[in-house]
Formats: sequence, structure tokens, C-alpha cells
Amino acid sequence: MTGFFSRFLRRLVLAATAGLLLLGVGAQAQTGYTQTRYPIVLVHGLFGFDSALGIDYFYGIPDALRQGGAKVYVAQVSAANSTEVRGEQLLAQVKTILALTGASKVNLVGHSHGGPTTRYVAGVAPQLVASVTSIGGVNRGSRVADILRGVAPAGSVSEAVASAAAKALVGLINLTSGGTGLPQMPTAALDSLTTAGSAQFNSRFPQGVPTSGCGSGAELVNGVRYYSWTGTLPLTNVLDASDALLATLSLTFGEANDGLVSACSSRLGKHLGDYRQNHLDEVNQLLGLRDWFSTDPVTLYRQHANRLKQQGL
Repeated sequence: MTGFFSRFLRRLVLAATAGLLLLGVGAQAQTGYTQTRYPIVLVHGLFGFDSALGIDYFYGIPDALRQGGAKVYVAQVSAANSTEVRGEQLLAQVKTILALTGASKVNLVGHSHGGPTTRYVAGVAPQLVASVTSIGGVNRGSRVADILRGVAPAGSVSEAVASAAAKALVGLINLTSGGTGLPQMPTAALDSLTTAGSAQFNSRFPQGVPTSGCGSGAELVNGVRYYSWTGTLPLTNVLDASDALLATLSLTFGEANDGLVSACSSRLGKHLGDYRQNHLDEVNQLLGLRDWFSTDPVTLYRQHANRLKQQGL
């Protein structure tokens, strides 16, 4: 009996050792997986922030990318302002990042209003940008913005009330995230996100925007590579307090959407896929609650960083 237990123990130790070795091999295989040539800059959307009360807007994503070797920076631009104002703020931060790192370019990754914001920088300074990736980006406007502008036309009392409420929300965001020095103009943000406002912006910055329907746009323009992906499932987790609102807003579209942006509007450059995610799931919010059968949002960012690495970016 003693011999049996001795042999069993030896086999258990050997199996455990082999398992640890395999884990080590797997960890080594992942070393450098997200190590892009150029720094990655994550850019938040409307009412966004870099980090508030210790919680990242891109929840768990910067650390996951850094663990694989990427240099990651999270921009903080105006939570609510026009695409052009946000774009100029981002451009200044990009120049600072390049000065700090010695890199010649950056990979810009924008969510929601962050999509057009990154496109602005690539449009005015393509020599500083290796790639632009738009995630749930408002690239051809949002039906929700159109409706809001319709019920709160410029100069109306309803616009004043809505603007005051938005400024109060932005004030709270700034207080918790350190963005109090940034100019805020919710009505300018709203105008930028309408279909008409997006069309005006696209007439100046058409790079990567599909020329028809729901197709893909040009992947390479002026030396910048363009990519996009989006979610198409507004209600994904009953435990997520934000899902009910997104599911309700999704009813205004009449086409596939993530609760705030239609799948077709989000397309830019090479489209990488539609996922079982809503607008907040795309940045792993709220706090990682998502559809249990969907691809982990963090995994998508890691895979994309590896894609950029393989492209030499």
C-alpha cells in the first residue's frame, strides 16, 4: 500500500510540474503579444474620462495591453464638446506622448465620439498617426442625437434645460476624473454627433469612411491604416444597470445597433466584426458586466494590438 501511495505521489508531482511548465510556456508565448511598434492611445467618448474614482473608462483594458508589452496612454479630452475641439486637445496630447517616448507615430483607438476625435488628428496630422481604430464610433451620426436635437432645437428653452443638465453631469465627471480645466459645450457635442453634423465633418475628413451603405472603407489612406468594430446587442446582461436604457434607445433605430450607434454608422476602414455587445460593453463597462456568451471585450483589444504588431505598427 505504501508503494502505491509513493508511486501515486510521484505521478502527482510530475503532473503538477508538467502543468506548471506548460503554463510557463504559455506565459512566455504571450510575452510581447501586444507589443506594438508605436504607442497605443485610447480615447474616450461623450461624457467620458480617463479614470474616475479609480475606475478606468476602458475598464481593465490598459493594464491588459501593458501586460503584453504595449505602451499605452489614455487621453482625456473634453467630456462634451465638438469633434474639432476634442481633436485639437488630442493632437496636443499626441505630441506630448511622442516627445516623452521618442516614437514617431501613435496608434489611436477611439470609442464612440472618440472615433471621430481620432479621425480629426489623423486628418490634420497623418504623419503622426500609424493607425486609427474606431469602436462603436459615431462616424456617420447617431439616430439618438438626431432625436435629441429635434426635441431641443437651437435657441429653445428645452435646449437650455438639456444643456444645463448635461453641464451638471460633466461637472461631476470632471470632479471625479481631474478634467476640470477642459472646456465643455454639450450643444456643440450634440451637433457633432447628429447625422448632419457628421456629414459636414466627413466632407472635411473622409478618410476610411465607407462610400456606400454598410460596407468597409479604405484601409490605408495617407499612410494611416483604418479599422473598426462594433456591438449589435443592446441588452446583454440583466445585472447591468445601463442595459435597460440602451435597450430602450435601440428601438429608435430600426436596424442593427449597440443602443446608441447603428452598426452601419460605426464602420470605418477595414471592418473587423460585429459582436454581442452594447455601447458600454465595447469598453468593458459597467465593470465588466457583459453577455456571457460573447467574446471578452478585453480579448478584442489584445487581439487588435497583436494585429497592429503584425502589421509593423
